[in-house]
Amino acid sequence: MTANVLILYYSQKGQTAELARHAARGVEIAGAEAILRTVPKVSIGVESEKSAVPDTGSPYATLEDLKTCNGLLLGSPTRFGNMAAPLKYFIDGTSALWLEGSLVNKPAGVFTSTSSIHGGQETTLLTMVLPLMHHGMLWTGIPYTNTATRETRTGGGPYGASHLATDWNASLSQHERDLAKTLGERVATLALTLASKT
Repeated sequence: MTANVLILYYSQKGQTAELARHAARGVEIAGAEAILRTVPKVSIGVESEKSAVPDTGSPYATLEDLKTCNGLLLGSPTRFGNMAAPLKYFIDGTSALWLEGSLVNKPAGVFTSTSSIHGGQETTLLTMVLPLMHHGMLWTGIPYTNTATRETRTGGGPYGASHLATDWNASLSQHERDLAKTLGERVATLALTLASKT
């Protein structure tokens, strides 16, 4: 049985994209296919001009990507304790999938990045989960049995993977990389298990 995990993220400075790449490694370790997708910027007043494919990085996500995935990893930088507007805008446009029940019983995990240790990492992860729960998805966190969850002095915890982007931690720490990979592996393992039962 094969399964794919959609890694859907928005990244402005690159740290959230880096978390996404480490999560993708975890998905592949579990034996599933990792599909990296992003969303275009939006601005106050009007949407930004959207080309079919961004100049660099992952392609833009479609509702079909979401509908056909077996699992989801959702990532965003923190904006006032919540996900960034571009990702929220995309998620807010998924009502048709909600009406169809397209995401019911699919596993999901979340990840974020912020520039201060008390900058809202946990609230961002928690609020990102809310629309996924409305879709009937199964939230997957990172248990404390994972050593990095207990030992990290930067980002990551039971709610999901995260990065503390400071001058002294500009690149992802080893714990942050490990936790992103662990989250990807857990979601993919569940996706594979659930796909084998359908």
